[in-house]
Amino acid sequence: MEKILEYIESNQERFLEELKTFLRFPSVSAQPAHKQDMINCAQWLVGHLAGIGLETKLIEGDGHPIVRARVKGTSARRLIIYGHYDVQPEDPLDQWLSPPFEPEIRNGKLYARGATDDKGQVFAHIKAIEAVLQTGQPLGGEVLFLIEGEEECGGTVLADYIKYEKANLSKDALGVIVSDCEMLDENTPAITYALRGMVALEIGLKGPNRDLHSGTFGGAVGNPAIGLTSMISGCIQPNGEITIPGFYDDVSPLEDWEKENFTKLPSEDEQLKTDLEVKSLLGPSEMTSLEKTWARPTFEVNGIFGGYQGQGSKTIIPSSAGAKITMRLVPNQDPAKIAQVVKAHLQRICPDFVEMTITDVFSTQPVLFDIKSPLIRSACEALGEGFGQETAYIRCGGSIPVVNTFSQELEKPVLLMGFGLTSDGAHSPNECFSVATFQRAIKASAALLGKIP
Repeated sequence: MEKILEYIESNQERFLEELKTFLRFPSVSAQPAHKQDMINCAQWLVGHLAGIGLETKLIEGDGHPIVRARVKGTSARRLIIYGHYDVQPEDPLDQWLSPPFEPEIRNGKLYARGATDDKGQVFAHIKAIEAVLQTGQPLGGEVLFLIEGEEECGGTVLADYIKYEKANLSKDALGVIVSDCEMLDENTPAITYALRGMVALEIGLKGPNRDLHSGTFGGAVGNPAIGLTSMISGCIQPNGEITIPGFYDDVSPLEDWEKENFTKLPSEDEQLKTDLEVKSLLGPSEMTSLEKTWARPTFEVNGIFGGYQGQGSKTIIPSSAGAKITMRLVPNQDPAKIAQVVKAHLQRICPDFVEMTITDVFSTQPVLFDIKSPLIRSACEALGEGFGQETAYIRCGGSIPVVNTFSQELEKPVLLMGFGLTSDGAHSPNECFSVATFQRAIKASAALLGKIP
């Protein structure tokens, strides 16, 4: 490991310049205008990986290609490393302090679109494998990179590939590393062992066959917008308590070690209120915001529409109204069951003066991994070596659909070994990635590669 660390230290500046080159590609997968940029970025990545000694190729599909790269080890065991080279749109441009695709270092942070989500994180693994190969150190098993170009646009090329190749991918696989998540704080590395799932629905209410004059018809004809708000009130209380029968039935309580672990993690409640400029937080007072967002399900209204939206007043009864709803689910909750109980409840409380449609948008399963698995234990040790700090075990309130795909199709452990921070501004203007974290992440990844049995 000493030679590897020396190599990493002596090549820090080059690694950073190469990451800047990677970040200069405006690889915005959701916008057709950037199709050639996506191709250029993928081809650059293929060339770069080949240049450091990996066998590479592009996996084509109906959408943006997957970059596949592998290097054999001394055993047949395989470690799969996932990442994505596509990025979010850069809008709003006027809020960036420097051009989003012209990387700039300020105050120890590298600013660019994709810096933390996910180019910087996956590039740390690429530089780690380079350090191992270029110093002639033995690699215990095969390392396989699958770097997709559709994470930010919901494409299916990677999912289709995994399903088609699952027999080959799962054979002798130790597991999958996903570094598209976060650490606990800027100095404390973390293993994320649970993700919330999701059910997304869209509700539509249809009333009269046209917008009506509220003076002529008010009091005689039902208002779909009022019906909609009444229904939402029948699903959740202002304090965040969900009142849908059966919604909480399968929520698993935290294990004793998790409760103890949560008490060790810093409480961010007061800072959260200050940062967001809110008077109070939701949920039971005995729970921290971490427990509420990591281990409790939610019912959220993402948007309400219907009626007049322009300036001034327009005295109408709208003919229709609707809402976009998402529910975050915790381990042991089944998205199909939750969708069923929610739809049944909405049918029960729907006013008879409207017709309702409910559209299924998408769903994804919550996940919970065993922290005692050999891969997670090895990663915990490697992170400690790379960052010089004890590794924390955390949950995540969000969802990463590709984790479900890997877990369900390959039936192998997925290691969520993130290097980002909530303050990095993923999906926002002035996205950034700590230069120091990038360097420590390379060391941690190299340490993990040395632990492949």
